[in-house]
Amino acid sequence: MPGTVLRNQTTGSVVYEPPQDAVLIEKLMTQLVDFIHADDELDPLLRMAIAHHQFESIHPFYDGNGRTGRILNLLMLQRDGLMDLPVLYLSRYITATKDQYYRLLQSTRETHDWTNWCVYIVKGVALTARSEIRLIRNLRELMQATKQRLRKELPRIYSQELLNNLFRYPYTKIEFIEKDLGVSRITAAKHLDMLSKNGFVEKKKIGRTNFYINRPLFNLLTQISLNDE
Repeated sequence: MPGTVLRNQTTGSVVYEPPQDAVLIEKLMTQLVDFIHADDELDPLLRMAIAHHQFESIHPFYDGNGRTGRILNLLMLQRDGLMDLPVLYLSRYITATKDQYYRLLQSTRETHDWTNWCVYIVKGVALTARSEIRLIRNLRELMQATKQRLRKELPRIYSQELLNNLFRYPYTKIEFIEKDLGVSRITAAKHLDMLSKNGFVEKKKIGRTNFYINRPLFNLLTQISLNDE
């Protein structure tokens, strides 16, 4: 929309004014699409980094450009065969380094020096990939340990479907157990009471609904580190 500007959230001053003319925006987006699909020797990570910067600079939507740009990153990496599934959560890295992200976006626009921007994005991919690998490894270990405990402490209700249910989300509910295990509501409630009593889940009532939180899984998902280790 005409009049759209990006402002410093602290001072309110205008940091960047994206293209305002609809015809120009269409032209720039067409050029960006051509660049994304160009058949050349450019490294896929560098293409992703440059495409992300250009998309954010064109700023084609009134709202949602950041989210769309991050989705574009994943789609490009998946298309180029660097991932089978869109599981690289770059948003965490960008949020943790927000000041650097915006500073490099603007300095690259002003200087046309792409080195620091590309290094920043590639570093983010590396850190995030290592973090995701550690998370998956820890999830597998936690799931295996829970499986062994369930078999030992609650053999009468143990099933692979129940284990999967406990790890599909950080919490479960009676309705989820009913659906995934194909049992009645009464049976589902009994299963969850037994799981809660034995410390597998933590029961928490919100409004009229009981939620059963897998606390170790919740903690694992909320304590992810991007340290370069």
